Amino acid sequence: MSRSKSKLGKLDFDPPVTVASGTFGTEYFDFFDQRWLGAYVSKTVTFEPKAGNPVPRLYETEAGLLNAIGLQNPGLKGFIGEELPRLRDLLQIPLIVSFSGSTPTEFCQMLECLEKQPGIAGYEVNVSCPNVEKEGLPFGIDPDVVFNLTRELSKLTDKELTVKLSPNVSSIEQVAQAAEAGGATSLALINTLWGMAVDWRTGKSRIGRKVCGYSGMGVKPVALALTYKAAQAVKLPILAMGGIHTWRDALEFFYAGASVVAVGTAMFSNSQAVVELVQGLNGYLEERNLRLKDIIGKVS
Repeated sequence: MSRSKSKLGKLDFDPPVTVASGTFGTEYFDFFDQRWLGAYVSKTVTFEPKAGNPVPRLYETEAGLLNAIGLQNPGLKGFIGEELPRLRDLLQIPLIVSFSGSTPTEFCQMLECLEKQPGIAGYEVNVSCPNVEKEGLPFGIDPDVVFNLTRELSKLTDKELTVKLSPNVSSIEQVAQAAEAGGATSLALINTLWGMAVDWRTGKSRIGRKVCGYSGMGVKPVALALTYKAAQAVKLPILAMGGIHTWRDALEFFYAGASVVAVGTAMFSNSQAVVELVQGLNGYLEERNLRLKDIIGKVS
């Protein structure tokens, strides 16, 4: 058995590493074997196609990346008809489909459609998108909404059901507990923080949408703290992400309570980030005669 083998709810991960939704296209498999990942997480799919936000959409900061892509995707019908068959043919590792809706009913309709498709091992429920029934407020900021949504979704599938939490909340513990009570089998966190950049010479926003998502190295201390707080509040396994660039970063998240980690922004600057992370993690565990389960949640 691999020293780094782990489990995320109903899915076995060996290695305990995946990719953050929306940051990783399958073209990366031209640079390394896909089996360096324990699973593949798709870009978030929405019910209707989305063209995304106006440009500029990306801006590299001093310590991370601002993005306002806007969930550009072909919609559920396009995903099922074109992208999913391609992924089924390509992947030798489990596929986790990330999806999001604009109403609770839409979420349920999407899951019902996806459940009819072969080749899906689990789901990541992105609750950071606006809820049109709640005046556009993100689903993930209201524990009651998260509980009710998760409860309905959990009735529709026996597969892995991961709820992806937003960091932009007053109490990550309450939202995590709501997802657990609703029937989630794991949690994913964090989604991006709010961020912004302004050109000091002109006063113009660096991003077309102005306020957008912030990821990368600079968010790691926040992501680490929220992972720890969530892990203390629930018994669910956690898929952690946010500023993970190296195996040492990953170890910090495992000690804080994560069972699996995801690499995102790091891949934009280093196509071998996943490979180096897994090699470094296995080397650390081998050198100390440890298994990953020996250190998960053992921060002191």
